[in-house]
Amino acid sequence: MTMFFRLLGRRLAALPIMLLGVTIMVFIVLSVVPADRATAVLGENATEEAKEAWREERGLNDSLLIQFFRYLAGVIRLDFGTTNPPEESVAAKIATAFPVTLQLTFLGILLAVILSLTLGVAAALYRDRWPDQAIRIFSIAAIATPSFWLAILLIQWFALPEGSIFPTGGLAWADQYGFVGWLYSMALPALALGIPVSASLIRVVRTSMVEELDRDYVRTAIGNGVPYRTVVARNVLRNALVTPVTVLGLRVGYLLGGAVVIEKIFSLNGMGDLIVVGLTTSDTNLVQGAVLTIAVAFVLVNIVVDLLYLLINPRIRTV
Repeated sequence: MTMFFRLLGRRLAALPIMLLGVTIMVFIVLSVVPADRATAVLGENATEEAKEAWREERGLNDSLLIQFFRYLAGVIRLDFGTTNPPEESVAAKIATAFPVTLQLTFLGILLAVILSLTLGVAAALYRDRWPDQAIRIFSIAAIATPSFWLAILLIQWFALPEGSIFPTGGLAWADQYGFVGWLYSMALPALALGIPVSASLIRVVRTSMVEELDRDYVRTAIGNGVPYRTVVARNVLRNALVTPVTVLGLRVGYLLGGAVVIEKIFSLNGMGDLIVVGLTTSDTNLVQGAVLTIAVAFVLVNIVVDLLYLLINPRIRTV
């Protein structure tokens, strides 16, 4: 536990620096976007004097450095400004939308983990036999399938006919049927998000398992009379999970980004809806707040992944 808390302390100490870097990157990238917020708000027919007065009132004519420190002060207070008229709090919109994205991402991760562990372990145990070949074909096909196209296929197959058990109109069923309705509403989006990720993880799990199964300690344990299933469950699987956890941590960013697209396809009012609305209306505050929230979530998830290394394999000492 000493090593765990030492790693936790190091990551928490570095967290403010990482968050500052993320904030700077998001601000700079969106500051150079050639979109005029004054024109988006006041309209194309507004006079240049009116546009200039609008920019001056909101400090948009100040230098980028001054605008950044003003923005950073607001971020520290969890104040991302207001949206384009009708003006609403960006933080309030994020507080409503972000839980939807988190729910979809969590279900996508859960599905990817279950599929990758089940099929990856099976492929390793039946190496070079027909189950391994079938799983390999599935993983290659799933890797080559974009999540947005898979989402459209799932809608055509399971949600288009009237009376289908899988809705595609947001979370209306969750309000009507509670948890069961929420699960039905999230089933297809989670499948579209999780299957492509699980495909890449299957190959990683299989490779890690094969490498562990070929090690000397496995043959020694089996030779000493330890049941094969016990060796696989207690030793091989635990040691083989280190690399897949690393890959999964990196794929969380893909899941968060992919959730943005999937949300629009399935009419889920998550962060994807905020980003699309912000981009189409040149609402810089809304886009900055949404992108920064997703980026911070990605940083925090990777810190959790670092901590999982020690829980899965205490032999790791280089942190």
